[in-house]
Amino acid sequence: MQLTSFRVFNFRSIQDSGDIKLARITSILGRNESGKSNLLLALRSLNPVEGFTALNPIKDFPRHRRLEECTDHTIVVSTKWKLTTDEKSELLAILPRAKDIAEIEIGRRYSKQRFVSFPGLPAIPFDEADIKSKIKKITAAAKAAAEELCEPKKGELSKAADNFETGCASIADKEKWAVAAIGSLKTLRTELAKADVELTDKQEQLLVELEDTTSLLAGDKEAQQKARDWALRQLPHFIYLDEYPDLNGHQDIAAYLQRKANNQATDADGYFEKMCKVAGLDPTKLQELLQKNEHETRNQLTNRASAVVTGEIRRLWKDRPLKVRFNVDAQHLDTFISDPNATFDVEVNLDERSRGFKWFFSFYITFSADTDGGKAEDAVLLLDEPGLYLHAKSQSDLLNHFEKDFSNQILYTTHSPFMVPTHQVDSIRTASISEQKGTTVTNDPSGDARTLFPLQAALGYDLAQSLFVGPNNLVVEGVTDFWLLSTISAYLADAGKKALRSDLAITPAGGAQKISYMVALLTSEQLNVLALLDDEKAARTTKDDLVRARLIKEQNVVFVSESIGAGAATDCDIEDLLDPAMYEALVRESYAKELKGKILILNPKIPRVAKRLESALADLGIEFHKTRPTRLFLTKMAADPKTVMTPNSVGQFEKLFELVNERLQTHLDRQGKSFQ
Repeated sequence: MQLTSFRVFNFRSIQDSGDIKLARITSILGRNESGKSNLLLALRSLNPVEGFTALNPIKDFPRHRRLEECTDHTIVVSTKWKLTTDEKSELLAILPRAKDIAEIEIGRRYSKQRFVSFPGLPAIPFDEADIKSKIKKITAAAKAAAEELCEPKKGELSKAADNFETGCASIADKEKWAVAAIGSLKTLRTELAKADVELTDKQEQLLVELEDTTSLLAGDKEAQQKARDWALRQLPHFIYLDEYPDLNGHQDIAAYLQRKANNQATDADGYFEKMCKVAGLDPTKLQELLQKNEHETRNQLTNRASAVVTGEIRRLWKDRPLKVRFNVDAQHLDTFISDPNATFDVEVNLDERSRGFKWFFSFYITFSADTDGGKAEDAVLLLDEPGLYLHAKSQSDLLNHFEKDFSNQILYTTHSPFMVPTHQVDSIRTASISEQKGTTVTNDPSGDARTLFPLQAALGYDLAQSLFVGPNNLVVEGVTDFWLLSTISAYLADAGKKALRSDLAITPAGGAQKISYMVALLTSEQLNVLALLDDEKAARTTKDDLVRARLIKEQNVVFVSESIGAGAATDCDIEDLLDPAMYEALVRESYAKELKGKILILNPKIPRVAKRLESALADLGIEFHKTRPTRLFLTKMAADPKTVMTPNSVGQFEKLFELVNERLQTHLDRQGKSFQ
């Protein structure tokens, strides 16, 4: 069965959560103290792996309500489950009239009581007038047959017909009538057989129909109870986890085996057993080999276990490739973690690793053991803020782990943008809390700014990745550079001239000072990266810093000045590739309101046109923003591009695009190896 929705009532901060629809993996977003954990705890109470028990009204009934409002029959949670094809067949065998049932409802109350219902279960056909008509026709047929017989058979059959009619007369209570009618029908059948009387096909059909109706009605109550019992047996367990056990990196095998033999095993021993199961180690076997002094075999077993777990950890933990080594020393087993790519390959005991890694390792061990033939194999997993101690990228890896490595249905809460499945927005639910309604959940992303912030952040990050980032990236300083380059490249491509490659994404860094950060971010993702810089002292320093930090190869840094002919000033911005007079006209037009009645005097000693105009405007007390003339440029490009793109500008941009394309191709020919 798959859980399709659930609804929580009368539990802690929840009065009525509303119907919460579920996918195989569903995330519930909400700020702190919004009642997310209460939703999971209420759902877990339906069938916890620890065992089904009554709830405690003092602890669990909403505190703002009078305690006497809560009774044993107060509902707590209601769920809907979709049946598989096999399950539908099983149900039909138990409850024949459930042939069209594909979904069932299961819920619980405050007492140790669960309820099961079958929405849409058709009623057993019961037409009182039709049944009375059949009874009369069958009685008449039996009496007519009796008239053809000799005594004593004639009297016996006639009496049986009268008894049948009397026994089937009271139809006020359908179930009682069915029980009585079954006996009367059986007696009539017996007398007909004794008298060697055969009814006509039509009369026989009436008798069979009446027998079918009585059989269904008489056994329906028992069949429904059997169906409810069957449904509860199919109900998966719910496993709720908010914290994950710390696995000890140093284990005393002999002490563990002694505690287990004396039935004194601790929770820590249980976690150790899970780790051994995942690694393929048998503590008893290791101890026996120690007693036989077969140390080489012990080492071979732990070496194999180390390789198995290392392979899985490297597949799942993408932060950096780590190595897991199990080491046996006399009766002790140690778990060591090392980073083979580090300058010094130093092994550190698991106990001394970061909290984030220990959490992830514990999560992997626990669920690899429990979902492979363990208690969580077919369970619904309820995870409260999973990955809280993980780095943002590792949280994304964890979400990927949920999707690829689990067949379980998973419901988790989060307020981290990196645990939001933006590729499956329809599986996101939002939890909110108010004084009047308590905790409520919406199936579409809605709520206040705090509630929606993780989703907004995740979508913003995802949008930025899809809009400005690709396999091949040209990092530029600001958004105006992005506007100019993308618009002019598209214009030149349409004109059949040299433009930027179509597979090159222009990525604005958000300012010259952020170039290094953007380059570092993209290269860390193993993407191909070029940087286009204005030519000035600060830009040269940025280039030196990038190359010195080995973030990018020197050849992958392009200066705008490289596309300007020899003898031109090397100090320049992208705007200097445009016609200076045209750009000045754009500035004057876009600042016409501020310049009204004022004279704009430019300093010819300032080589960069944008800086020259910025200085002139500053002298008049006007703040200059590149976005204003650039927006006007885009408008004119859409209407009549030749008014702003002079032949000289076209030539300079073609040179720039050709240079960028050549540098990218050179980089790709090196197979993206920036430093080789």
